[in-house]
Amino acid sequence: MKKGVVYRVAGPVAIAELDARMYDVVHVGDERLLGEVIQINGSRCTIQIYEDTTGLKPGAPVVNTGEPLSVELGPGMLSSIYDGIQRPLPELKKLMGDFILRGAAAPGLDRSRKWDFKPVVKKGDKVSSGSVIGEVNEGQVVHRVMVPPGNEGVVKEVRHGSFRVDEVVCVLDNGFELSLMHKWPVRKPRPTSSKLAPVEPLVTGLRVIDALFPIAKGGVAAIPGPFGSGKTITQQSLAKWCDADIIVYVGCGERGNEMTEVLTEFPELIDPRSGKPLLNRMVLIANTSNMPVAAREASIYCGMTMAEYYRDMGYNVAMMADSTSRWAEAMREISSRLEELPGEEGYPAYLSARLAEFYERSGRYVNINGSQGSVSVIGAVSPAGGDFSEPVTQGTLRVVKVFWALDAKLAQRRHFPAINWLNSYSLYLDALSSWFAANVVAGWREAVDSVMRILQEEEKLLEIVQLVGSDALPEREQVTIQVARLVREVVLQQNAFHEVDTYSEPKKTYAMIKAILRYGDLSYDALKSGVRVSDIISVRAKDRLAEVKFVRDYDGLLKGILGDIEAEFGKLGKRQEK
Repeated sequence: MKKGVVYRVAGPVAIAELDARMYDVVHVGDERLLGEVIQINGSRCTIQIYEDTTGLKPGAPVVNTGEPLSVELGPGMLSSIYDGIQRPLPELKKLMGDFILRGAAAPGLDRSRKWDFKPVVKKGDKVSSGSVIGEVNEGQVVHRVMVPPGNEGVVKEVRHGSFRVDEVVCVLDNGFELSLMHKWPVRKPRPTSSKLAPVEPLVTGLRVIDALFPIAKGGVAAIPGPFGSGKTITQQSLAKWCDADIIVYVGCGERGNEMTEVLTEFPELIDPRSGKPLLNRMVLIANTSNMPVAAREASIYCGMTMAEYYRDMGYNVAMMADSTSRWAEAMREISSRLEELPGEEGYPAYLSARLAEFYERSGRYVNINGSQGSVSVIGAVSPAGGDFSEPVTQGTLRVVKVFWALDAKLAQRRHFPAINWLNSYSLYLDALSSWFAANVVAGWREAVDSVMRILQEEEKLLEIVQLVGSDALPEREQVTIQVARLVREVVLQQNAFHEVDTYSEPKKTYAMIKAILRYGDLSYDALKSGVRVSDIISVRAKDRLAEVKFVRDYDGLLKGILGDIEAEFGKLGKRQEK
């Protein structure tokens, strides 16, 4: 290991006389603070330190490990809770209590636990990058042990039994030894064979998303919104209910109380697929706002690397990043310490490039071992004052294909999720329509288009209503406003804390939409036959449509309500004939 000394210290950034390469990991000072080389100028290296630098002074020793910042990938990651640089928080708590002391170190994977390894290769088999050599049962997930990228050979020896993650389980003819784990640099994307088109939706259980603004498996979505608009709750709902195989949840710079809710609530949640704890197929990374700012920047890359690892096994992975604004703020702070030329609002000039570089690691791929997997990324953005024109939101919009715009006014009216249906969009609608037609119902896209037309027409009419009142509108437009109200209150509004309404399968969502559209058709037909608009609006059965949200056996209830609606319209028609 090469050694050097600290020359200058400025917050989380130190300059040292050291022989190193870009992105080498170093240990700084007597407490061996973890850092990373981010700039080289002659013999002097600039180091971003992932821990508090209080008390660090010039002359302190610096030791270069010669390796880039990497994470340990292997059995034991699922159900783990890490900080931004893959230190297991429960292990650190055992060592030092509720506060992480400087220089704390613990391996990312438990070295004492043994795993039952079942090989799927035998002596003489040829293996290459990404080849699966065996399997380990990691809770309810089959963990496939793979040959690290860049290695190949013929199996010389393979073992069967219980092993720790660092024990050798396979030896190749070139002498390369394989264990249950390997390391991978977080800033380097894991290799793939080819990228596939997004053709299958990531079903989230949120009606406004699945129906109007769907995201594909392997897709990218952004959730920008001001304080209190429900970004974190929306992401937590997505993590709980989306149909991904693996969830990687990164709390990047979030408030401590919000991360506490995540860390205490998620272990108690039951996976609707298996009936077992949801945490069994999750990785949690917690980097709260009071943790060192440099580690915040690394946490996003750590989460993405873990997601890519499970993608290589052939799984569909959903990564939640909450929030990328805090990540961008960390980059801005580090950039200012480096005295780089600032861009808009003080962010570094390369902000957009870094955002694109991160989001481009998502996608649906054919892996180098021939399996197919995907990484879907859902990134929250916290623009100051809800201003979507600020650089992080705009930089994110350039690369994402789904935009779920949270609206403070909707949140104030207690309409959740507070996704504004006029400002939001999804570029996956056309690509996913065939899947919904084949797996849900043939008329899915037509129903969704009808709902969007009604909501857009309502927005135009509300401007007139504010000026002259709803009674001044033509009768047909008054009916349209009533239908749009039902869409908003019955379909788009959803209770994340209700045991039934928290998740709505696509078939239920479609059934609710069709029921409302049926009421609209009956209303327009009644108008043509001369029924007064006040009588149409006063149909009582339509208000019972909201009851459907809160029951699991919705078919019978919905049929009964629709029968009552048609019966009421039948009476109106007979009254008109008289």
